[in-house]
Amino acid sequence: MTMATMSTPSTSIDTAAVKAIRQFNRFYTRRIGALDPYLDSAMSLTDVRVLYELAHREMPIASEIGRDLGFDAGYLSRILRRFETEGWLTRAPDARDARQSVLHLTDAGHAAFAPLQQKSRDEAAALLAPLAPAQRAQLVQAMGTMQALLDPAAAPAKPQTVILRDPGPGDIGWVVQQHGEIYAREYGWDSSFEALVAQIAGEFLLKFQPEWERCWIAELNGERMGSIFVVRKSASVAQLRLLILSPAARGLGLGGRLVDECIAFARRKGYKKMVLWTNSCLLAARGIYAKRGFQLVKSETHESYGKQELVGETWELKL
Repeated sequence: MTMATMSTPSTSIDTAAVKAIRQFNRFYTRRIGALDPYLDSAMSLTDVRVLYELAHREMPIASEIGRDLGFDAGYLSRILRRFETEGWLTRAPDARDARQSVLHLTDAGHAAFAPLQQKSRDEAAALLAPLAPAQRAQLVQAMGTMQALLDPAAAPAKPQTVILRDPGPGDIGWVVQQHGEIYAREYGWDSSFEALVAQIAGEFLLKFQPEWERCWIAELNGERMGSIFVVRKSASVAQLRLLILSPAARGLGLGGRLVDECIAFARRKGYKKMVLWTNSCLLAARGIYAKRGFQLVKSETHESYGKQELVGETWELKL
């Protein structure tokens, strides 16, 4: 099924994005054969879609089907009358509302729909067959993302599975990328900040002391969503660095969980104090630190990252 036409005037949307949507619609309708007799039958894609609703709803009501599919009432009525003529459909009064009728597929209707449903499954499997397992997962995830963005209310709820793990190949580069992208987009910071993060991350890799230092990568439903580092500042002082959360992971308590892991690790290693440096504009992060007992011990203005009058802050936590 093609993506619905957007109600926002195209003049207010990036032209390249509109072009990409239209190109995808042309590709996808051709790829699934929507322009041909659907599933090698005499029926259209719309006919089969209505049959699907009739076969899978417990108590199909015409008005509800029309609403959910976005069909004009008269158009849907003509399809249903045709199905009745074919002997595929009967109607019965709705005990809940005398003005409505409950629709029922007859045995002949189910017999007409069953091979179409199997054909649809076979064609979907054929689309996936040439792909490697990782590519199939990527495709399914991309389709879920499209649905969630274009129709959040109809998108299936996903279980929130969070894991914190050690970094692997490519993860540290991802941390640098996320800092560069997020801080540029949300705070207007320039590339000098990304350079600083790259320097910190590079030093962590080159001088890593596994007995005293740690990095966690947070994953949400299999996707990287955050990071945090503990580095050895001295024999008694640990430093918290590079806390970052992707926008999709905010509001889930993940930032606090990452900080808690750092604090617990530092205590296990016998550090007496944990310190961090941040900026006053990072309100969410500051709230996390304050809630866990960090104290603001120093503030000073600085001009960095293409911005004037930033306020840098040093926070400390006695362990």
